[in-house]
This record gives sequence, C-alpha cells and structure tokens, in this order.
Amino acid sequence: MLRYVIAIVVLFAAGQVAHGANAHIHVDSVVVTLIEQVEVPARDAGALAAVEVQEGQQVREGQLLARLEDTEAKLARNKAQFEYDIAKKQAASDVKVRYAKTALEVATTEERRGLESVGKFSKSVSQSELDQLRLAKEKAALELEQAGEDQDIAKLTARQKENEVQSATYNVERRQIVSPIAGVVVQVKRHKGEWVQLGETIIRVVRMDRLRAEAFLNSRDVSGDLTGRPVSLIVDLPGAPQTQFPGKITFISPEVNPVNGQFRVWAEIENRDQLLRPGLQGSMTILPAAP
Repeated sequence: MLRYVIAIVVLFAAGQVAHGANAHIHVDSVVVTLIEQVEVPARDAGALAAVEVQEGQQVREGQLLARLEDTEAKLARNKAQFEYDIAKKQAASDVKVRYAKTALEVATTEERRGLESVGKFSKSVSQSELDQLRLAKEKAALELEQAGEDQDIAKLTARQKENEVQSATYNVERRQIVSPIAGVVVQVKRHKGEWVQLGETIIRVVRMDRLRAEAFLNSRDVSGDLTGRPVSLIVDLPGAPQTQFPGKITFISPEVNPVNGQFRVWAEIENRDQLLRPGLQGSMTILPAAP
C-alpha cells in the first residue's frame, strides 16, 4: 500500500509550476478515469427471456438491455385492465340514480294527488291507502339515496381497479432490464435462458461521453479557487500525438496530504467522439478563469 501511495505521489507531483488565480497551471501527469459506471441488476428473479445488447454497443438512457420471462405478469396485467374497464363503466353509469329519481317523483305525485282528493272528498281515499302512498314515497327516496351510494362505491371500486392495473404494469416493467445511463455496454454477465436472482448484475454499462482527468497539485503553489476553471487535457493517441480535449475543474479535495502538501483535483473532460479511454495518461493545463 505504501509503495502504491509513493508511486502515485511521484506520478502526479512531477512538473507542476503554478500559481495565482489567473495563471496557467501545468500538470505533467494526469490519469483518465470513468465518471460513471453502472452494474445493472435484475429487479426480480426469473429466467432471462432475451438479452437485447452485446459488448461494445452504445446504449441510451432507458434503453431495453434484457428481459425476464414475463408471460404470467402480462396476463395478470390484462386481467386487471379488463376489470378496471368494467368498473370504470359502472362508475360512469347513472341509470340507477335517474330511475330512482323518476320513481321518487312519481311516488311524490301520487301521494299529493291522494291528499288533494281527500281534501275535496273526505271519503275518497282511505287512511290505509294514504299510508301506502306515503310508504311508497319514502321507499323511493331511500332507493334514490341507495343508488347514489352505489355509484360512489362504484367510483371507489374503479379507483381500486386502476391501482391494480398500475401494480400489474409495474410487475411487467420490473422484468425489463433497462439502462439507467447513456453509455457503452462493456460486459454481459448473464445470457438468454439462464436463471437470475433479484439484485444480480446482468450487464455493466460505462459512460464514455464525459470522462474524468485526475491530478495532484501542490497546495504551496496554488492560490484561489480552481473550481469551474477550464482545462486542456493533452493525450498521445495512436496516430494523433498531442490531441487536446477541453474540460473544466469540477472537484477539489478539501484534504491536503500532510507529508507532501498535495491535494487532488478532478476535471470533467468532453469525449463526444469517444477517442479517450479510461486508463490513458497525459498532461493537463488549467487555464485562467473567464473574466
């Protein structure tokens, strides 16, 4: 471990000469590393029905990488969708409410006519008949109330069925393994037909459009805040020596090594053409801050 630390110090300490907030700071030795890599796991246990990508393939964020067997989950989702459609139709129907309103209006009218008839001819309608008319009106009023409650329950049932559709849809989606980042597939660990466990890594994806250049600076030679300062990374590529890549400082370690007085900095480097590769070494110039 001590040898590794000494080697790192020697690698990054050489050649630094630098200084104020507006001075060029040159670092002879930097290393290109990854900013982001993801080991994409299975979100459920099951057999791999398909692997849609291969090593070296560019993928976008959200792209399907692999799929677990999902026939049963899809059937459950279809069943939930049918039940939701039925419940939604029942909740939207007000036939029973309209019928109960009409029945109440008729019963109310019949009771009123009976009372009017008694008012004109005292013996025209018996008390028993009046009681029956009043009972019919009260029954119609209760049926209207019940119809309203039934419709409210139907609406709640529709919401419950909608939630079941969402749950069944999620069960289908979690059997789909998608890339959380845009990058390059560098390893496919499981293949079609193999059984995988929940959380098991299926595919590894690394981000290549932006990489990191790591360096060490001497705290005695640098003043001011370097965060956000532009940089130029220089790397010798096959057939293209001294190739430059732009970037900017994104991280400055708050810790200074008490032995050599150095601290670590990171610069994010644009790599749209993906000529850079993690592990390459080069030099870097930290440019003056924009006025």
